[in-house]
Amino acid sequence: MVWLDQVDCQEETLVGGKAGKLSLLAANYPVPPGFCLTTEAYAKWALGQEVNTVPRAAQDLLTTAYADLAERCKMADPRVAVRSSAVGEDGQSASFAGQYDTYLNLVGAPAVIEAVGRCWASAQSERVLSYHRQQGRSTADIQLAVLVMQLVESDISIIAFSSNPVTHDSDEIVINASWGLGESVVSGSVTPDTYKVRKSDITIADRQIAEKQRMTVITLDGVKEVPIPRPMRRQRAMSDEQTVEVAQLALDLEHDMGWPVDIECAYQGGKLYLLQCRPVSTIHA
Repeated sequence: MVWLDQVDCQEETLVGGKAGKLSLLAANYPVPPGFCLTTEAYAKWALGQEVNTVPRAAQDLLTTAYADLAERCKMADPRVAVRSSAVGEDGQSASFAGQYDTYLNLVGAPAVIEAVGRCWASAQSERVLSYHRQQGRSTADIQLAVLVMQLVESDISIIAFSSNPVTHDSDEIVINASWGLGESVVSGSVTPDTYKVRKSDITIADRQIAEKQRMTVITLDGVKEVPIPRPMRRQRAMSDEQTVEVAQLALDLEHDMGWPVDIECAYQGGKLYLLQCRPVSTIHA
């Protein structure tokens, strides 16, 4: 078990691409607190492959870490996201986006433990195995860590690219934004607003305000997708100030990482949080 703010969590062979990159950035960017059950724990489970069953030692680690996270968050039972983080994921040639499982709005150690078992099992799903074969990768050496982070209860969810992933225009930052949690944006079930910002002077060059139909919201026992209230559907998701702030975040990350970035971020209560950073897989630096 390692924490995002520990140096060991920057080692992607131990924690996978998603957690490793967030750990690298956690000291200087607004990354929510979290911890990671490493690839070693998955490897031990995979030897027995008791599907959805988490060994007692791992259960104890998760229970202790969740209690520690509660102290860091200064709340008794923090809502968390449980996210798979695979070695080789989020690379410049293949993102593996959507292949492994993610669970949102979980409360309590038992719920976290159950989700970890499901994440491990997802690594052996036919969907993942088929994707590995398509990428020319061996299915025998899948290494999976699981990242547990404080949930950002997003008012606005955003995907941003520091270089246009379609036209490859390196002076154009492209931002997609919509209401609620990010699942509707990531899955493509909502048509988000699109903002284009010139990288050279951080000026908004274009904005397309979509009629946003669906959003993902928190429920008592998880999340669900619901219709967006009609008055909000044609309302722009981000102000100009927020658009510029997200563009600057993307630009800073590109500078620090050394390649065009594809980021997921969110606003909660007016504060911007970074949830993921990976290379734009359609552009090779």
